Amino acid sequence: MAFHKIGADSRVKDALDFIDEDSQKTLQEQIHLTEIPAPPFHEQLRGEHYRQLLQEHGLDEVLTDAEGNVYGTVRGAGNGPTVFISAHLDTVFPEGTDTKVKENNGRYFAPGISDDGRGLAVVLAVLRALKQSGIRTVGNVIFGATVGEEGLGDLRGVKAFFKHNTDVDGFISIEPGDPTRTTYLATGSRRYQVTFRGPGGHSFGAFGIPSAIHALGRAVAAIADIEVPASPKTTFTVGEIRGGTSVNTIAAEASMMIDMRSNSMEELAKLEEQVLPCIHEALQRENERWGSHALTVDIQLVGDRPAGEQPQDAAIVQAALGATLTMGFNPGLDEAMSTDSNVPISLGIPAVTLGGGGSPAGMHTLSESFDPVNAHYGVQRTFLTLLGLVGVDGLTEPLLNRHE
Repeated sequence: MAFHKIGADSRVKDALDFIDEDSQKTLQEQIHLTEIPAPPFHEQLRGEHYRQLLQEHGLDEVLTDAEGNVYGTVRGAGNGPTVFISAHLDTVFPEGTDTKVKENNGRYFAPGISDDGRGLAVVLAVLRALKQSGIRTVGNVIFGATVGEEGLGDLRGVKAFFKHNTDVDGFISIEPGDPTRTTYLATGSRRYQVTFRGPGGHSFGAFGIPSAIHALGRAVAAIADIEVPASPKTTFTVGEIRGGTSVNTIAAEASMMIDMRSNSMEELAKLEEQVLPCIHEALQRENERWGSHALTVDIQLVGDRPAGEQPQDAAIVQAALGATLTMGFNPGLDEAMSTDSNVPISLGIPAVTLGGGGSPAGMHTLSESFDPVNAHYGVQRTFLTLLGLVGVDGLTEPLLNRHE
């Protein structure tokens, strides 16, 4: 019923038309933001620029918090819920990566152009449409961008936001992708950096001492044999290995990065309980092989993303599906993923991750690209979802409840 009223409202129809007409500006903002470097843990420059853009759009209380998140608020008319709509500032690409956008046959190429240059532009486009329409929401809407979504950033931005903003009732994360899809389940992960250290020495002259690389190899082999359930999906990999100095050296140091994931926190814990003993046993076996205690291991947790779930009939999920139907599309629900939405979902706060529209390709590669054909659908669907959740003053009540 709410989306029938919203979809029939002349102001909403005008706003959807505006979003279509505004799509070229949205694309240009996407390009401009992509060309501002935001490597892991160094999102400040892009964040400063994004803050300026939010201020130019007339937001109240725009701020950059201690973690580097940038956000501001559009105040609603009444005692409604507060929703945070966000994209992430950071990319996976290291400092020095060329982020200049190049166009070829209507497709735009640059590292980060889709993930999450598109998301950042969509947040601004939704804000622009809301301001232009003159619609006043019942609840409050926080528009912004987070840091640390990618890789070892470990969702540090969204973790900090929800730690210090306990009155937020819902969350929408914008990522590249199909505007008909909705992500509402969260894949959790645990990541470790493991480093073996020993005395090291010449491969011939010092033969008979434990090797950091050999210990590492024992650990990798043991981890590779671990059995995990197919459902809930649970996975592991040793993604990086480093060590040694030359072909004729007994390695003094060797390290690896381990990634473990599951859609269930219980299964993730079970997997971790199998992986960690493999490392300690490898250390013991390598030392015992040479009658030594010289080899040590350092195990550091470098990533901890919570898993979580919410029912398909949750108001925020149904709002996203209702918005999709209002646009005449067939809605779909995605399998669990790891996004900024992990954190609020794990805290019991309703959250979804929505696709920003267009056609992304090659994400997390230097050949990443974006095709903007019909990309405005992503903005329109997000706009409608947001209106459903926070309500339109004088037209509809919020679908999302305030939490106590």
